[in-house]
Amino acid sequence: MPATKVLITGAAGRIGSAIWRTLELEPRRYKLSGLDTKQAAGRAVTIGDISEMTTVRGAVEGQEVVVHMAADPSGHAPWESVLRNNIIGTYNVFEASRLAGVKRIVFASTCQVVWNHEGDFPYSAIVEGRYNEVPANYPLITKDWPVRPWGLYAAAKAWGEDLGRCYSDRYGISVVCLRIGAVNTQDKPLSSVRHFAIWCSQRDVAQLAKRCIDAPSSLKFDVFFAVSNNKWRIWDIEHARRVVGFQPQDNAEDWRQRFEAQGGGAPVKAGILP
Repeated sequence: MPATKVLITGAAGRIGSAIWRTLELEPRRYKLSGLDTKQAAGRAVTIGDISEMTTVRGAVEGQEVVVHMAADPSGHAPWESVLRNNIIGTYNVFEASRLAGVKRIVFASTCQVVWNHEGDFPYSAIVEGRYNEVPANYPLITKDWPVRPWGLYAAAKAWGEDLGRCYSDRYGISVVCLRIGAVNTQDKPLSSVRHFAIWCSQRDVAQLAKRCIDAPSSLKFDVFFAVSNNKWRIWDIEHARRVVGFQPQDNAEDWRQRFEAQGGGAPVKAGILP
């Protein structure tokens, strides 16, 4: 069986790089190429801007799967950047994929599209580390909960999910949206207590993306939360387990236990992690 041709937009970025490193371990299964505004050493990356349709058309041509990670990732991005990178750029990727006959798009959404649910109990207590107030069997936030975006970045990602639904229903492209949690350069929970609820390791987000690439063609549209199996997580990952076999390997609580075992105290109280 020939290798699946996969284009990763944002291939030089944090998450795009994590996905690339996972897929390149199986060169007989995946033929990788990338699109980014900067080069990534040792990778076949086209240098270009996703807001320019001609560039996107050239990069997408001949691909079977597009993993669309490119965006302005800042939750505080100004409107001009959100419009250029996260709305126009996303449209260009979807439309170019349609014209090129791409079979599947894996779209990087964000858990910020439901972030404002965190203001409600018990999620407010969890993200603030008030675990003694949390009931034993609290409901996890699922993909079916109403969208409550935190800002322009999240609202644009919610629009991207809707665009994916449109392209799936209207044009038959398989679209899988990943609501990605806190993936960071250090690859561990950071100083915020909230990270114990929302952290996702690089290998977990890469695993989920790979499982979405490999999913059967019968998967036409879906939304999955990309978050590690954290003890205090607030987002559902069972749906991703059932549909694509997602098995996260990491848990933010493990970092807490290691830190405390080293005599560092409780990071929730101290507000620090190594």
